[in-house]
Amino acid sequence: MSTEEFTSLDRVLKTLSFEEPDRVPLFLLLTLHGANELGLSIQEYFSKPENVVKGQLILRKKYNNDCIFPFFYAAIEIEAWGGDVLFFEDGPPNSGKPFIQDINTIPCLEPPDILETSCLNKAIEAIKLSNEKVEGEAPIIGVVISPFTIPIMQLGFRNYLDLIYEERSLFDELMKINEKFCVEWANIQLEAGATVIGYFDPVSSPTIIPRELYLETGFHIAKRTLSQINGPTATHFASGKTMAIINDVKDTGTSIIGVSALEDLREIKNQCMNDLCILGNLNGIEMCNWTPQQAENAVKSAISKAGKGGGFILSDNHGEIPYQVPEEVLHAITKAVEKWGKYPLDWIQD
Repeated sequence: MSTEEFTSLDRVLKTLSFEEPDRVPLFLLLTLHGANELGLSIQEYFSKPENVVKGQLILRKKYNNDCIFPFFYAAIEIEAWGGDVLFFEDGPPNSGKPFIQDINTIPCLEPPDILETSCLNKAIEAIKLSNEKVEGEAPIIGVVISPFTIPIMQLGFRNYLDLIYEERSLFDELMKINEKFCVEWANIQLEAGATVIGYFDPVSSPTIIPRELYLETGFHIAKRTLSQINGPTATHFASGKTMAIINDVKDTGTSIIGVSALEDLREIKNQCMNDLCILGNLNGIEMCNWTPQQAENAVKSAISKAGKGGGFILSDNHGEIPYQVPEEVLHAITKAVEKWGKYPLDWIQD
């Protein structure tokens, strides 16, 4: 295949097969920058699915992005449960006061009816519209928050940790409820046209809990949940470390792992080789203050460590690029991928 014959979807699929396409795929996971492109506040931007799709199409063309990311915000799932969402002028919407105030009410919880929930229907419509617009040219990424991670917003961090350690029967009950919701929500997004589901599970990272506790909890939850999702999944730990659990993550059945900027990509590539495709790992926080040269250096370094042999998609380490990252840095990342990411990467010294 020549360079011109590769669509973004072709490029990604070949990469997922641990082969080398024309160049390293680039996933700029921009959720908020579309608001700026349309001259809207973040709250106005997320008020209509048409806004999100239009923003994504502009950003894809502007930065030669290899995916469509019609993700709204993590707290949309809490909004679906009846919880509060707080909007900000320059950052992602966040969940408000946890809606589970008494853990003894957990057995009475009922997952929201997804197709009857207006906020989730906006996200579904955005996926449908994206699918119509890209016509198979690029992968469309749907997103779910893992059943094991979403209780941070349902209960609050401290109360959730207490539940894990001290109330395991109620914890198990909450996981059953959350798994049911997560699987249904993922599969509805796939039916709407999503190509892959991003399974965000930062609580499972060794940055948050010890591996031993993960193997008792988040590992089994992921294995059960992912087995019921009717499409490929990418497990992301939202900046959390992964090295200590990579072999465990392989056993969950996921295809892609989002990795931290705090770990060495070369070591991660060696660990993941031909089992997990790597997504990462540009530092999104540092990116806010990069010069174009620093952006190019970071891209070159990442590709040199993980690019050979396919199985690597360049992206940020968190799964969402901060609103404060300037255009010149995003353009520099794109240019650096075009410069250093063309296969066969002969410039890399083994």
